[in-house]
Amino acid sequence: MTRTVRIPAGSRPALAAALVLVLAAGGSAAWAGQDWYAAAHDESAGYAVQRDEALAAGEQGVQNLNTLDHRRVEQGLDLWETSTTGELHKQLVEGREEFTGQVRTARTVTTARVLSGAVTELDDRAGRARLLVALRITVTTADGKSSDKDSRMLGELTRTDGGWKLSALGQAPVGGSAAG
Repeated sequence: MTRTVRIPAGSRPALAAALVLVLAAGGSAAWAGQDWYAAAHDESAGYAVQRDEALAAGEQGVQNLNTLDHRRVEQGLDLWETSTTGELHKQLVEGREEFTGQVRTARTVTTARVLSGAVTELDDRAGRARLLVALRITVTTADGKSSDKDSRMLGELTRTDGGWKLSALGQAPVGGSAAG
């Protein structure tokens, strides 16, 4: 024998409201789940991560290559070499002995501070990036006098097994001196 449950007429609006709330909550959960899935599988998010990693490594590398203390020149040049790859790395290794002598003779201390930077080009698949970095370089001479110079550097980065590293670095053109 089956039993029929009767809902009193006065409670039907409350049941309808409860049903609407359950459906709205389910719809909201489905929408949030779909948004989460889309964000987790969005290629632009992975691209942004690569861009941010390249920028951080590039800024650090440019700062490293513009900072050197004659009292710790070997440590400084080791840092230069770990920040670079490719032809730039090769040039630093080959010129290390001569450069060490020049720095010790000059007895200068240079420190750099990154003011801002931007990745101007990123080829994630090829593992290559370009960046522009503005920095302030302070040079302190043997007599203790110091001077500041603001500089803009253009760098190229290559992704290696050890992360992004500088593969080229040079001064950015200033004002109207760019070739047109």
